[in-house]
Amino acid sequence: MKIATTTADFNFYVNTYEDRIKELHRAGFRYIDLNMYSFTPNCVYMQDNWKDAVYRLKTVADELGMTFVQAHSQGGNPLWKDPERVDFLLKATIRSIEICELLGIKNTVVHAGCRRGLSREEWFAENKAFYQKLFPAMERCGVNVLCENSSEQNIGKGCYYLYSGKDMREFIDYVGHPQFGGCWDTGHANMVGPQYGEILALGDKLWAIHYNDNRGERDDHVVPFLGTVNHDEIMTALTDVGFRGYFTLECDSSLLKYNKRRHFRDESGDLKLRNPELFMQRHIEALLYDAAKWILQSYGLFEE
Repeated sequence: MKIATTTADFNFYVNTYEDRIKELHRAGFRYIDLNMYSFTPNCVYMQDNWKDAVYRLKTVADELGMTFVQAHSQGGNPLWKDPERVDFLLKATIRSIEICELLGIKNTVVHAGCRRGLSREEWFAENKAFYQKLFPAMERCGVNVLCENSSEQNIGKGCYYLYSGKDMREFIDYVGHPQFGGCWDTGHANMVGPQYGEILALGDKLWAIHYNDNRGERDDHVVPFLGTVNHDEIMTALTDVGFRGYFTLECDSSLLKYNKRRHFRDESGDLKLRNPELFMQRHIEALLYDAAKWILQSYGLFEE
């Protein structure tokens, strides 16, 4: 497998996708998961000249020898009762699919929605209706859309969601589109229970992963080995299910916010350290790459 990570890793440190990609390259990554989770109506990617911005992004990646391989589309809840928010969510999700086409990205994750009080059958039907609205863009752009597992810690008690591989497989089959599959998040699953059987239940509909760690209580999204995820169980399952996708990391919570101050020189001309968090995060990002490489090498699965 080839190692990828999300551009969200440096969301709190640098403002542009271009600069975030450069930081990923500095840490050793060559494959990119483009995070489009937080588009706004005023962002450049929702404007008439959005293609120019995407081509600039591709140019930077090409110059660095990096490749876009996966994406995460707009975040939100398609089952919101606010029609204005749902309308923007749909438009931004379709735009993210169009961006994937321009960057050659095959798979993008699009979260399902939830609303308290729905039965399992109602949840299936309402979410299928949302994903169906994406079918024309998916088919036109040649981009697959993936649903993702979650946990009660994220969704809340009393709300049905896709917490197991079995439920994900049943929902994927229920939606019934050849370009609709699943992404398995190891951290979300760690808050639910054992993962081996759930990954196998997804079978050939497992098209992507989000690999991250936590202590089983909160969705921490930290570097592997800083939590309680059973890595051997997951790697054995990925091997047994025949997964051949990218080893895509989603450990962006390991990056702590800082106040975006810059280095400066005082009156004496001495350089003052004003950016210690970014300095440390660059080391953490390199550690993230090394941890992923070590895991894959341990199973004979690492590929440059």
